[in-house]
Amino acid sequence: MKQRDLIKKLKVAGYKVKRNDGGHTIYEKEGGRPVQVPRHREINENTAKAILKAAGLSETFAPNHKKGGSDL
Repeated sequence: MKQRDLIKKLKVAGYKVKRNDGGHTIYEKEGGRPVQVPRHREINENTAKAILKAAGLSETFAPNHKKGGSDL
């Protein structure tokens, strides 16, 4: 998964940058647990799933999901 896609998901869920430490950016949400996102263009799928799980989000969470009809 691309780092920017993971960050979009976190931001849509209300997470904001708290600080930058070494090779990671820490995101935090009011009442939520802080999560670390590595600063790489590509993040391993298992790592991305673990980050989303720690954030309390579904791994299939899609911030750009289209509403309404189908594309057929």
